[in-house]
Amino acid sequence: MSFLEKRFQLSSRKTTVNREIVGGITTFLAMSYILAVNPSILSPAGLSWGGVFTATALSSCVATLVMAFLANLPIALAPGLGLNAFFTYTVVMSMKCSPAFALTAVLLEGLLFILLSLFGIREAIIKSIPVNLRKAVAVGIGLFITLIGLSNAGITTGEAGTPLAFVNLNMSHASALVAILGLVITIALYTMKTPGAILLGIVLTTILGIPFGVTTIPENFKPFSAPESPILFHFEWQNVFTVKFFVVFFTFLFTDLFDTIGTLLGVAEQANLKDKSGNVANAKGALMADAVGTVFGACLGTSTVTSFVESSSGVAAGARTGLASVVTALLFLVALFLSPLFALIPSAATAPALIFVGFLMMRSVIGIDFTDISEGIPAFITIMAMPFSYSISKGIAFGIIAYALTKIFAKKAKDVPLVTWVLAFVFLLDIIFEAAK
Repeated sequence: MSFLEKRFQLSSRKTTVNREIVGGITTFLAMSYILAVNPSILSPAGLSWGGVFTATALSSCVATLVMAFLANLPIALAPGLGLNAFFTYTVVMSMKCSPAFALTAVLLEGLLFILLSLFGIREAIIKSIPVNLRKAVAVGIGLFITLIGLSNAGITTGEAGTPLAFVNLNMSHASALVAILGLVITIALYTMKTPGAILLGIVLTTILGIPFGVTTIPENFKPFSAPESPILFHFEWQNVFTVKFFVVFFTFLFTDLFDTIGTLLGVAEQANLKDKSGNVANAKGALMADAVGTVFGACLGTSTVTSFVESSSGVAAGARTGLASVVTALLFLVALFLSPLFALIPSAATAPALIFVGFLMMRSVIGIDFTDISEGIPAFITIMAMPFSYSISKGIAFGIIAYALTKIFAKKAKDVPLVTWVLAFVFLLDIIFEAAK
């Protein structure tokens, strides 16, 4: 038995080394945009663009390796979108706090997550989410990442009187046109059962984008560049016991917790990576990965690290084990020195992969029991809320509140687990708190 077989259980998960490599590369390409986006969001907060780029790559690498070896799951991690925007535009710009203040909140959030993960508290929260809601989370994430793909490629736009509309597919919207053509290519390759169809679709769409001006190659292009030093241990301790700090800390904690849980549930459902009880396989190790990544990232100078929903694109390409995560992690390490090369891949090339994975994740809807109103309505609200609120955590929150309420109305309150009641109450308090701001 080879080392890889023994360590990652390839045969029992019906996968191969080649599939894992392709899946790992696909996940990396689908989420590599974070290497450019995260520094762009955090640098206005007063952090060095190059330093944040290095911190992003290194924290993503370390957290994803922890996921690979502690959880053996094909899920990659990186500093999360939304949380980084909260870091810059709310904590630093609106609340007038220093970036060191925000990084301290991120660090302590990560340390608390390590404790919660060690004692199984976060795992218990996952297990408390009803089966139909877990399937709904997978479907909701599918629609959510489809919307991300459509938006990233400029296919959708908001126009007067229309909240969401498709743009005209012409040369004035070249990115959208290339993305649609890339989606056709990806569908054709997948339908013909071409190995690595999603990854190959990304590569071909990138090449297709050159004559359209969507993929741009700079003059004097050089694929190599030396990484800048990260911003090490940039913390501020004197305001830790203030109300302002608690608000910031709680927001990071709450959002990260349920974004990660939602991603784990969605990817596990898609790849059928569940134990005999139907729970996420190796959930404790998976939750530890984002906790360790968050602490490590804060020490290097970046915002909260979380599981990335784009991992589902790697799963769609065949990834089933932590070996794919090892591949993704190593590519983040390589990206430190090849950032100009990876920067060539336009969002129009990764958008078709995200849209197509949305289709693949929709299959979970078949397993939802819509005949039972007290199960079907919360599932629908979960599915509906994720794309339209543009938030995985809000989708889970509204779904669990709806679950508790419909069970009361259906006189089935005794079927709701205690932890689910607690979550519904906490989510309701959070909504009231947000409304009172």
